[in-house]
Order: sequence, then C-alpha cells, then structure tokens
Amino acid sequence: MDDSIKQAHDELLAWCRARDFAGYDPFDALNSRVFQSTPFTNSRAARLLWTQVLKRSPLNLRPLALVPAQKNSKGLALFALAALANYRRLKTNQAQTGVTETAKTHTGETETATAETVTAEIATAETEARELLDQLQQARIQGYGGAAWGYNFAWQSRNFYAPPGTPMIVPTAFAARAYVEAYQAFGDDNYLQMARSVCGFVLNDLKRTVVSDEEICFSYSPLDDTQIFNASLLAAETLASVATPTREPGFCDFVTRAARYVVRRQRDDGSWGYGAASGQQWTDNFHTAYVLLSLSRIGKSSCAGEIDLQSPLERGYEFWRERFFLADGWPKYYHDSLYPADAHAAATAIITLLEFQEMDRGARALAEKIAAWTVSNLRDDRGFFYYQRRRFQTVRTPFMRWTEAWMLYALARLLETT
Repeated sequence: MDDSIKQAHDELLAWCRARDFAGYDPFDALNSRVFQSTPFTNSRAARLLWTQVLKRSPLNLRPLALVPAQKNSKGLALFALAALANYRRLKTNQAQTGVTETAKTHTGETETATAETVTAEIATAETEARELLDQLQQARIQGYGGAAWGYNFAWQSRNFYAPPGTPMIVPTAFAARAYVEAYQAFGDDNYLQMARSVCGFVLNDLKRTVVSDEEICFSYSPLDDTQIFNASLLAAETLASVATPTREPGFCDFVTRAARYVVRRQRDDGSWGYGAASGQQWTDNFHTAYVLLSLSRIGKSSCAGEIDLQSPLERGYEFWRERFFLADGWPKYYHDSLYPADAHAAATAIITLLEFQEMDRGARALAEKIAAWTVSNLRDDRGFFYYQRRRFQTVRTPFMRWTEAWMLYALARLLETT
C-alpha cells in the first residue's frame, strides 16, 4: 500500500488531536447564537432552511453565525474505534516482527530503539482509546433505560425535530460498537457492561413497529416511530454484538426479527431505500453501506442461526459495489449521479469493503483505490479532509464527525488490515 495513506492518517490524527477532537458538523446550524436570537427558532421551515444554508455553503459561515466548535458523541466513538484499530495494528506488528523485550535483550541498539518505540506507540494508542471512551461515558444521556447518546445540537430532519440531549440510535450504536471492541482489545469487563447497558435503551426506550410475529423495526429515537432501515439494523447489531460475549439468547429474537424486516424490503435489484415511507425511497452510498455492514456483523454473531443472510448480502453488496464507484475509486453519493463525491461515503465504503474481503477478493483493492482517490482529491495540505466535491465547487469545510472522524477510522482500519 502507498506510503501516502500512512502519511494521510498520521497527519489527520495530528490535526484532530491539536483541536482536541472538537469541531463543526454539517447539521450544527441550530447551535448558531445568531439564529437563536431570531423569532424563527420555532419554525420547522426556518430550521430546515437555516440548516441547509450552512450545510451547503462553499464557505464556512459558522464563525459568522456564532456556531461553536464542539465535541460530538458519535465523533468520539469513531475516534475511539480508530485508536483501537491502531492499537490492534501495533500489537499485531509487534508480535509478527518479534520486537519484544526478549528480542531487545539479545540484539543490538537499533532493535532496542525500535522495540521501545513500538511499545510507546502501543501505550499511546491504548491511552488515547481509553481517554476517548471515558469522555464518551461522561457524555451519555441520563434518564433512560440504558446508556444512550445523542448529538450536540438540535436536529430538524424531514421527519421530526429532536432538541439537544435527545438520545438517538445511530450515535448510541457506534458508542456500543466502540465499547465492544474495547472489551475485545483490553479484556476490560467495564467496557462490556457499558455496551450491555445500551441494550436496555434499545429494548426499553426505542419504539418498535411490530409488523408481524416475524418482523419488527426499531425507531430512530424515543420521540419518533420512523422506519429507517439502517437505524433499525444498528439497534439489532448492538444487541447481536453484546449477545455474543454475554451469551444472552433472549436478544436474538429481536435481532432476527429486525434483520428479517429489512431483508424483506430489499428491492429486486438488490438495493434498499433509506426507509419505509414514500418520501424515503432514495438510495445512497453510505446508508447502503451501513445496512450491509450491520447485516454482515449480525450474520457473524451468535444470533445468526435463525435467518439466512447470505443471499440478501450478496445481492445488496453486488448492487452497491457495481453502482457506487468509478474505476479510479471515485465514491458516488447516489447510485445514479456522479456528484457529489463525499468523504463520508468514501470512509464508510473503505470500512465496509474490508468487512467483505472473505466474500470478495477484490474488496481490499477497491478500498485502497477509494482511499487513494480521496487523499488525492479531498485532502487539504494541512491534513484534514474536505466535505464534498460538487460539480462546480468543492466544500472545503472540515466537519469533525462527518468527515474527519470517519476518515481517520477508515484509514486506521485500512492500515490495520495491511
């Protein structure tokens, strides 16, 4: 793999560390003190319009709009996942190269220095992962049936409005993923218990649309009853990932029913829409990747025995791989449109392709192409990645959660699997 990938990872990590992992977000417009001082704060239309104006502007208007740079719970989870990937990579490299305390005793000064450096790097990665997980724990939202997280801003979507402090399954599921991986890496039961607590939120606070005895769909938050495919699967993935080490088979019924709900709504061409509603029928790159990744992880869990996921995974993966990427690695946002090229879509694609290496021998090569394309076309010389490349302009605003955290996670995973 090209050394530019390692350089891009290291410089991005340094850029994020220098800002203490805090920054702007595509959807943080409602944190604007300018907007909050207007009489339009209670208007759904005004909130949507203001959010889109700041999100789509090629210039970063947030300093003028008095939007503060902040930490984001999902961003912290992604940064922790990146640190865990770095920790595993360094530990594996140490074991494979034999750079150990024993090797230091019987070799010269050069190897002694190398061993000491590797040991220090491992300690740094572990410390960083633990500190990010501690910050994540401190950011959890209280008052629910289990551990839960939300966004650091009010959020007006097409479907509902969520004030700050509303727990949502997407940041919560990524936090659970980070805690499960930390338990696997460090053997610390406290991390598994934190992930286990998330299952209480999933089962006690999220609404469930019960389609039949065989199908359910988890809501996005306790405030809504939307049927969004990737969100429901993230809830199911959380239950499955915890059930595997804790051996709680009671979770698996919910996992199977949620997976079956999404599988049965796969289109003939292998694709999925965003959700079940008539206005949610678009298909995009990273939400499709979320669906594939969650189904794959459910299929590899202890809950996999009650449903056959192989065929829908193969069909979905084939559609996604063939329709969302150009030969040079350009990641399309929509399957039927070249623009925009989005760094978030690139990052989720890299992570998902690495998940499917056993199914697709060419998955890693495509992941490397996407990474190389993104580094060449969406990376700033200062180390961060741009938001999007559009037909006539590039939005260069660095978004800490949406772009930087995802790209750091993706590059760390790519380096780990080299």
